[in-house]
Amino acid sequence: MHRFLFVAFSGVGIGLLLVAARLQPAGLGLATQVPVSRPNILWLSCEDMSPHLGCYGDTTVPTPNIDRLAREGIRFSNAFCTAGVCAPSRNAIITGMYQTSTGGHNMRTLNNAYPEKTGLPKAYSIVPASDVRAFPEYLRRAGYYTTNNSKTDYQFEEPPTVWNEVSNKAHWRNRQPGQPFFAVFNNTVTHESQVWARKSLPLRVDPARISVPPYYPDTKTVRQDMARFFSNIRDMDDWVGQLLKQLDDDGLLQHTIIFFWSDHGDGLPFVKREIYDRGIRVPLVVRFPDGQGAGSVRTDLMSMIDLAPTVLSLAGLPSPKHMQGRALLGKYAVKKPRQYVFAARDRLDERYDRVRSVHDGRYQYVRNFYPDRPLYMDVTYRKQQPMMAEMLRLRDEGKLNPVQMNWFRTTKPVEELYDIQADPYQLTNLADQPAEANNLKRLRKELDRWLVETKDLGGIPEKELIRQWWEGADKPPITATPTGQQQGNRLSIRCATPGASIAYKTAEQTGSDWQVYTQPLRLAKPGSVTAVARRIGYGLSAETVF
Repeated sequence: MHRFLFVAFSGVGIGLLLVAARLQPAGLGLATQVPVSRPNILWLSCEDMSPHLGCYGDTTVPTPNIDRLAREGIRFSNAFCTAGVCAPSRNAIITGMYQTSTGGHNMRTLNNAYPEKTGLPKAYSIVPASDVRAFPEYLRRAGYYTTNNSKTDYQFEEPPTVWNEVSNKAHWRNRQPGQPFFAVFNNTVTHESQVWARKSLPLRVDPARISVPPYYPDTKTVRQDMARFFSNIRDMDDWVGQLLKQLDDDGLLQHTIIFFWSDHGDGLPFVKREIYDRGIRVPLVVRFPDGQGAGSVRTDLMSMIDLAPTVLSLAGLPSPKHMQGRALLGKYAVKKPRQYVFAARDRLDERYDRVRSVHDGRYQYVRNFYPDRPLYMDVTYRKQQPMMAEMLRLRDEGKLNPVQMNWFRTTKPVEELYDIQADPYQLTNLADQPAEANNLKRLRKELDRWLVETKDLGGIPEKELIRQWWEGADKPPITATPTGQQQGNRLSIRCATPGASIAYKTAEQTGSDWQVYTQPLRLAKPGSVTAVARRIGYGLSAETVF
């Protein structure tokens, strides 16, 4: 155990119930009780998009399908992610915890494109505390068919107990008849990379109609890239419509709770990778099949770590104690609204920084732990975007105005404070204004509390985190091989690694659809069960045949 990082876990590996199992559990324990009502739940997620939708008041491009979801559902006007970049944000979403608590705060761990610059492994999985799970495991325990199509990017390799299917062919249609599902579909067309990858495609919006924010120079290239980005949003909305039609064709539209969300703000310069309001404010719409809350708007603060406990609550399941998010809807919804949301920025590819933020819905406080470093992080990847290259050229030629040059300042203030209502582009830092002293003090204190309460790991160098996780070795620990105890035709399976999830399949099964072990099994004959185990961040165990 790593005393700095892990919470003690005294249990053995857990698994989840699979409805279609050939081997029947001996009985249901408390941990695997199936709720009476289990709605289907569908996630439609996109990438790199702030709330540029008609239902949020943006008319740049029509978004009729998402607008329909908002008319028939609940729109959250103050939803915020915990990081302005993919993998750390997705780590928080899948665990229901801040990425700074799990160790998933650096971008990214499973595909380090610059090992020679960072001195880090080419790829590694984070090792969160032993009680942390990817939350779909809990749904599988309750009998759900969990499917992901197809991006994960969670900062760790998932145990085989998380998804029934994860591929570009994964679909709710592959489940057993009548089985409730939790299905995730992720669209990548709005991703930053698609601004340059799709630049030759016809635009679906006139660049002249684009509203250029003041932190960009108003040039042909900037307008072209922004028009491409908004055209991609329109294409993404078409995709939403296609999936809604599939759901309707299957007779499931009125039996499925639908979520639409984005993982962070726009895939454009000075938005993505930032933790200013524009980088972390995201769209979130939830549609209920019975019309619950249709056309309503929730203005209370929501953090994307709330998605996991909310889905569990809607499925009739309580949140595990380790989760830091709170249920917004369903049986276990928390009535008291959030007062604050938090965000973090750490390593981005080959560049290092540490920034933390707290937001109360109007004021945002930002703390820069490395004020001697530039605000602009010279990340190689984003230089492929034409408008980014143009901004760098104009910077070097001295042709950017002071507002546009602000991003390229060589140092940062230790503290920043912004009134989002009065200054939506966050151009004026109020941290030194006497009139805002009380707000500064209040938010500073709140951030200090959060850093301690959530055990922020950002102060530990990444190499040291890996050393502790790997116990000084040059590779991660391997999950202990499952062992079994048989009494008659009852087989109990255990794993000595704390926090390991156990999966099994029968001799009759083919493929990789592991079932989830939760309790003793009835065996038809010896040698008919294969088991495997994995703790998040550890290597997969060897298989055992019982």
